[in-house]
This record gives sequence, C-alpha cells and structure tokens, in this order.
Amino acid sequence: MSQVVATPNTVNSLTALLVPLADRSLLLPNVAVAELVAYRTPQVGAGMPAWFLGQIGWRDLSLPLLSFEAASDGQVQVGSGARVAILNALGGRAKVKFIALLVQGIPRSVRVGAELLRADVALSPLELDAVLIGEDVLKIPDLIALEQKLEDLGLI
Repeated sequence: MSQVVATPNTVNSLTALLVPLADRSLLLPNVAVAELVAYRTPQVGAGMPAWFLGQIGWRDLSLPLLSFEAASDGQVQVGSGARVAILNALGGRAKVKFIALLVQGIPRSVRVGAELLRADVALSPLELDAVLIGEDVLKIPDLIALEQKLEDLGLI
C-alpha cells in the first residue's frame, strides 16, 4: 500500500535528481548536487571502512569519496559508467562544504509534486524513506547521517 508523501501545505512541485547507484536509485533535491565529475581513482588510506573510498581532488579541495551502497549495508561497485557527484554538505560544519558520492551513470532531472507516493518497501540504514515515480522505487538518503559517519571517523 502506498501513501502520499507530500501534504496540501507543501510546495506544488520541485526539481529533483534521480541518482543511479549500483543497487538502487536515490532521489535528491536538485540543490543538493553541486557538480557531476568523471570518476577518478581516489587516494586510499589504510584501515578505513569499505564505504570510505578515499580522497579525491576537486577545485583545489580534497573531498572524501563515499559509497552510499556500502555505507548502508551494501557493496562497493565501480561500474563502467561510474561518476562522482559532488554534494553540498548539509550538516552545518564550518569546514565541510562538500562531500563526494560515487554514482553509476548520469543523474536525471525529474519534477516531483504533491502526487509523490510513498513506496512500501524495506529501508536500509541511511535511508529516510522510499517513494515511487512511475514504477521506479527511489530511496531518499539521510545525507546528514552520512556526514556524521565521516565525522565519527575523524575524516571531516
């Protein structure tokens, strides 16, 4: 059974991005993604969890590159269409403006509105909710919790 996610008092519609991962797709607000760049092999540190892929350079910054799948109990996969989404940090940390997320392909823009339906599916760690767009189940990630995992390891 599906439920409507938006309420009558919410905005009529907003632009979001459908972000393909190896084992699921995420739905992010358009403003969460600063840029999409080509995948490049990160600089890896020893003794790190599987979801932390290493550091990559972007615009004179060194950003932590993460696998959302591995952080939410899945596996790291770097496919032939791998890219890196540079995300605007949402956690309010003064020194952290961006984080990098491994994606599989090019995100596509979608308009979502009041008709957005909640999907009745199991959620993995770091997933806040799941919605349906057409027949596609999209997961809404907890990006603040993902940043917190970085902070807990002393990486940001």
